[in-house]
Amino acid sequence: MKITAYISDILSGKTGDVWTIESHATVFDAIRKMAEKNIGAMPVVDAGQLVGLISERDYTRKVALMGKSSRETKVSEIMASPVITVTTTATVDTCMQLVSRKRVRHLPVIEGGRLIGMISIGDLVNWTISAQSAAIEQMENYIMGGYAG
Repeated sequence: MKITAYISDILSGKTGDVWTIESHATVFDAIRKMAEKNIGAMPVVDAGQLVGLISERDYTRKVALMGKSSRETKVSEIMASPVITVTTTATVDTCMQLVSRKRVRHLPVIEGGRLIGMISIGDLVNWTISAQSAAIEQMENYIMGGYAG
């Protein structure tokens, strides 16, 4: 049984808050903001346009391990760019394949040229587990004769 859902389904269950940072900000400011908001990655937006993505992984690999200063290094120096994005009409299955194939953990969601959300691999996995659990429960009810239609 294949369960099809769209990124819009996942976004509808999220708060809608998308925290961003500008490319000229320091990595320290980005890491502090991610810690305050309890997020692992943040879109980099300049003049309303998505220009990159910065993650905790970028910080550890490109600043901490390289002996750079997070207070002096700019986000633009370590951000991932160009960014792999999806739209609300992308399927959960397509996004799971995308994060696996491209080895990314976060996908900015773009609609009409505008950043409207972020999807993490955790969001995708949690949705898949919930959907599979619901499908199993429906099948069990059907088998047991309690299927409501």
